[in-house]
Amino acid sequence: MSADIIDGKAFAAEVRTRVAEHVRRLTDEHGIVPGLAVVLVGEDPASQVYVRSKNKQTVEAGMNSYEHKLPADTSETDLLALIRQLNEDPAVHGILVQLPLPDHMNSDIVINAISPAKDVDGFHISNVGLLGTGQKSMVPCTPLGCLMLLRDRLGSLSGLNAVVLGRSNIVGKPMAQLLLGDSCTVTIAHSRTKDVEAVCRGADILVAAVGRPQMVTKDWVKPGATVIDVGINRIDAGEGKTRLVGDCDFDSCAEVAGAITPVPGGVGPMTIACLLANTVTACCRANGLAEPDDLTA
Repeated sequence: MSADIIDGKAFAAEVRTRVAEHVRRLTDEHGIVPGLAVVLVGEDPASQVYVRSKNKQTVEAGMNSYEHKLPADTSETDLLALIRQLNEDPAVHGILVQLPLPDHMNSDIVINAISPAKDVDGFHISNVGLLGTGQKSMVPCTPLGCLMLLRDRLGSLSGLNAVVLGRSNIVGKPMAQLLLGDSCTVTIAHSRTKDVEAVCRGADILVAAVGRPQMVTKDWVKPGATVIDVGINRIDAGEGKTRLVGDCDFDSCAEVAGAITPVPGGVGPMTIACLLANTVTACCRANGLAEPDDLTA
């Protein structure tokens, strides 16, 4: 194995430390405590674990955490009423509705009901449009975390060939926009891409976000490339046990990559750290205060 391991866990801890410092300053100097509201509908086990982690880290950073757990049979009307209430609550600076939602709810309608200024997930159509046109927006947490890891590893990304494998609204598309913003030459590859292995092999930066376990092998990776694995897939490990793997076959890709994120311990921790950073940013904007410029640099 020759690749350097990109330690997202350690980097995320640094980001959370900076977040906590800004929260202390807001509280001490202005009497303001940033507040994050998380809404969970139903009993999805993975979502429950994720929400617990968000709550714990929000409180550890000195922020207020408001959890709203609703039964799976909650009506869309009732969920939209809760979102309206949170939009109007001055103590709430960030609102996150945990996805996926139950089948009887339209996630687009729900997401777009959140005030764009409180949309710390960056999924509202207004924030998507602002990001796409290079204007100030709320940036989706997972792609933002990936960008921060890349900048930390590579410095300037200008002129590098970047391939984003996956075209989801949550990761693939915003990741491509962020890389364009840093002057990369960007290709989005997906299930219909012809000779996808060759396309990926041309990448100085390869971001894998397709949700297919261990799909990317060393034959897809340019020697020395930086590989960011966004995938989180649970696979059978035998004897009734499971384990988490990414969209990349880690051991194989690490033989040729220059650097690679592990799963777990790579991109995942950065997502929550960026969520906390976005909440602080939203709080500053809501109160007419200067935004911290060192949280997501």
